[in-house]
Amino acid sequence: MLQVCLNGPRTAADSGAVPLTPAALAQSARRAVAAGAQDVHVHPKTPCGQDSLSPRVVGPVLEAIREAVDVPVGVTTGAWAEPDPGRRAERIASWTVLPDHASVNWHEPGADAVAAALLARGVGIEAGIWAGTTAAAHFAASPLAPRVLRVLAEVIDDTDPHSAPHTARQLLAELAEIPHGRPVLLHGQNGGAWPVLRLAAELGLASRIGIEDALALPDGTPAPDNAELISHVIELTGPLPAA
Repeated sequence: MLQVCLNGPRTAADSGAVPLTPAALAQSARRAVAAGAQDVHVHPKTPCGQDSLSPRVVGPVLEAIREAVDVPVGVTTGAWAEPDPGRRAERIASWTVLPDHASVNWHEPGADAVAAALLARGVGIEAGIWAGTTAAAHFAASPLAPRVLRVLAEVIDDTDPHSAPHTARQLLAELAEIPHGRPVLLHGQNGGAWPVLRLAAELGLASRIGIEDALALPDGTPAPDNAELISHVIELTGPLPAA
């Protein structure tokens, strides 16, 4: 499975290619799915460009994207959007339009409570396990681990194209020791995005690409949009396995 991560916490200051508004996100999702993306991950944003879990922000973004594409759509629940985990759970309970899935970063305080709030609403969970954090240990101890939709093996801080694949392999080895039984989606960030994606294809794992993860194409030129990033994955690896 190849997921497109449309924007992430990036803003217009990072690149003019970052889609921000519901209309821009819907258009970007449409083009990315037409290019081969099978799933969408999005960070709904306020008019000033900040990530938000407010139902008044999440709802319009989900509605716009779903009018444009017929694939699963997920959102973030990152602590940067709402630092207090109790408040995050309250936001999830207040959503008037539900995503198909939402990512939960297991190194963040209150991850289990946030995940439980999602399960209570019938929303699938992408368990974000960041390399170099306590996430894998916390996830291993969580009674919710077998109930997540998939595990996101995320190489975020190691953006060196030479060392990121090694970091990814170490993370996968940690995850292999956890009896979660869920499919794994492996991805990297910035300079590590393409090398880690190639590793995912080599290992038969699902992956993702998009403006959140990479602002440049494999040859280093700036990515004009999400669709172009997806097209390059299809050219490099062909279709990826389901997750």
